Amino acid sequence: MTPWVHVSIAGLFMGGLGLMLASILAVANRRLYVYEDPRIDEVEDLLPHSNCGACGTPGCRSFAEALIDGEATPAQCTVNGADMNQAIADLLGVEVGENEKRVARLACAGGNHVAHLRANYKGLESCRAAAVVSGGGKGCTWGCLGLGDCEAACGFEALTLNRFGLPEVDSAKCTACGDCCDICPKDLFSLQPVSHQLWIACNNHDNEDEAKANCEVVCTACGRCSADAPEGLIHMARNLAVINYDKNGLASKLAIERCPTGAILWLDTQHGAVKGIDAKKVVRKQPLPVG
Repeated sequence: MTPWVHVSIAGLFMGGLGLMLASILAVANRRLYVYEDPRIDEVEDLLPHSNCGACGTPGCRSFAEALIDGEATPAQCTVNGADMNQAIADLLGVEVGENEKRVARLACAGGNHVAHLRANYKGLESCRAAAVVSGGGKGCTWGCLGLGDCEAACGFEALTLNRFGLPEVDSAKCTACGDCCDICPKDLFSLQPVSHQLWIACNNHDNEDEAKANCEVVCTACGRCSADAPEGLIHMARNLAVINYDKNGLASKLAIERCPTGAILWLDTQHGAVKGIDAKKVVRKQPLPVG
């Protein structure tokens, strides 16, 4: 056979093979087709595309699917503005729903002006790195290392380090995404409803003498807050006051008044963190010496 015959046969074979495969794909597409509600794309377009996970789903598209399935309410998106959530509710013909705002809170008040550094850490500017080198040099092994991993992890600029090397959360910007909780090697951050106004700004579990030697604003488990609070609201566990938020309705500022260090706070919506009248006033504005 001539070369042209070979080429023609090869062309017919490849054409036939292509036609057969196309037919198979067409049949498979018809049989395996999964219907997707077109409203998912519409809802996703109304979401912030931050994929932060604060709503409880892996990302905005998953949240849109949950909304379509009636497994979530628009208010669960804490990044969206109220008008956008209302637009989603109107599109789907559902109620916006209610979702109490949550914010990240730090269980430490030990900035470098009140908490002692026992050694200078020299190395990668990272809390995680410092934590594996003798705890980062801080006297209180439970306290914040102040190197800003949480600030770097926050994608909403809701976290900044103050002049004493302590993270501060901007409640207005915080979306409760939880990235700061995940990154902190000391597990000092937690997501709390804003109604939890009574707060223990400490995570120390050392005994009183050791704790006071390392930090001036530490909880010493003296028990005064527990004695003054309504029954069952506060108890002591491992040298630390613990608030039972199941009884949050009983919370009152009485619990903070006799705290000698100010470790227990009342988070006022207007005035910020409020300490009790017996709390020792912190006037130092400079870092404590190392050692």
